[in-house]
Amino acid sequence: MNIQTDQLYGFIKKAGQSTYASSDVESVNYDKNGFKELNFAENDYTYKDTYTGFFRSRGIEIVSHKGKPVWVATYGGGMMEEDAQLAMQTFSFLKKAFLTDEADFQTFRGPHLLQRDIWRYVYEQQGNIEEFHGYEEIYLDNKLVFFHRIIGGLVKQNSELI
Repeated sequence: MNIQTDQLYGFIKKAGQSTYASSDVESVNYDKNGFKELNFAENDYTYKDTYTGFFRSRGIEIVSHKGKPVWVATYGGGMMEEDAQLAMQTFSFLKKAFLTDEADFQTFRGPHLLQRDIWRYVYEQQGNIEEFHGYEEIYLDNKLVFFHRIIGGLVKQNSELI
């Protein structure tokens, strides 16, 4: 299997912006175990984001090419306990961060920094599409109200080069 990593990154970015970050949240599917699932497909690629929780969540994003998993990321975290009442405002700002591009930064979440009035989003990422980890935070009036950790990378089923 020969996958171009720039093409794969473009798909991952588009899928993320077309699912959770989009205003069309009605595309959420629910399963009997309390997980929500967001799906996106284009050409030979499919994307599935399966997660559970609200104030604190855990999830996994899986990208497949022609039916075979090629990239996976897991994430978890959420609202600071004392700020749970700010969840809807915080998640709205998180979606804005996901829709914000930054030149020369292959992010799997948002930009390094996004500031809007009293809201601030910060994301640090080490690595690239092959292997990475990151940490995002949202501050309101310089007070941490939300965080997520993320880790992921390419999947290789055998010695095939991607």
